[in-house]
Amino acid sequence: MVLVSGIGQAGKMPHYLRANFLHGLHGRTLAHATGVKLANPDLTVIAIGGDGDIYGEGGGHLLTAFRRNIDITCLVHNNGVYGLTRGQASPTREQGTRDKTHPAGVTMPPFNPIAVGLAAGGTFVARGFAGEKEHLAGLIGEAVRHRGFGFIDILQPCVTYNRVNTFKWYEERLYDLAHEQYDPTDRAQAFARSLEWPEQGDERVAFGVFYRAQRDTHEARLPALKRGALRGGPADPAVLRKAIDELR
Repeated sequence: MVLVSGIGQAGKMPHYLRANFLHGLHGRTLAHATGVKLANPDLTVIAIGGDGDIYGEGGGHLLTAFRRNIDITCLVHNNGVYGLTRGQASPTREQGTRDKTHPAGVTMPPFNPIAVGLAAGGTFVARGFAGEKEHLAGLIGEAVRHRGFGFIDILQPCVTYNRVNTFKWYEERLYDLAHEQYDPTDRAQAFARSLEWPEQGDERVAFGVFYRAQRDTHEARLPALKRGALRGGPADPAVLRKAIDELR
């Protein structure tokens, strides 16, 4: 197993776990995780980042990961702020919220990772809550076992800089999709549930597995990997020199 993270408060998580890890640049978590998986598809790869890291700087990589359906797990700590740099609004902060960098209020509507994941072709799109640890652990297990891109948006209060989306705020609104008459293979229904949020006038916020499907993974479609993993293969210095000369 390899844990991959970018710079940021969520990016420190691999440092506290007994596992192999790669700590790379802010916003490039999924790019690094993709490289690790393609070099050795036998590894279980888990990408960990914050909402600023993966939805802001790394938003393009996230869209590509959904489309590719590469077999890695992505865990996003979503608390609405850049906590390491003292609380600026992240892409998921609600419109109108005031902070040090938005004294007149955030002007853009919040980024909706669940809806975007569904629209981009995600095959495992889920939402967890830091206040429901056993439920979240179960979700992570499902995402890791899923053959493809396992994505979980984790609602996580920041007790220092986000005084709106507190544990109490979530506990009053969250409901588990598993307790509803809900089919996680129905993409249209998943999309409708993904749009539920108090800012849109809804009283409740869903969590759990929104959508689950199966299609070929990115690495299964790559001809170079049909001969086996890239790591451990024969190395020919002459071929490398030829490739470098061609790029000069």
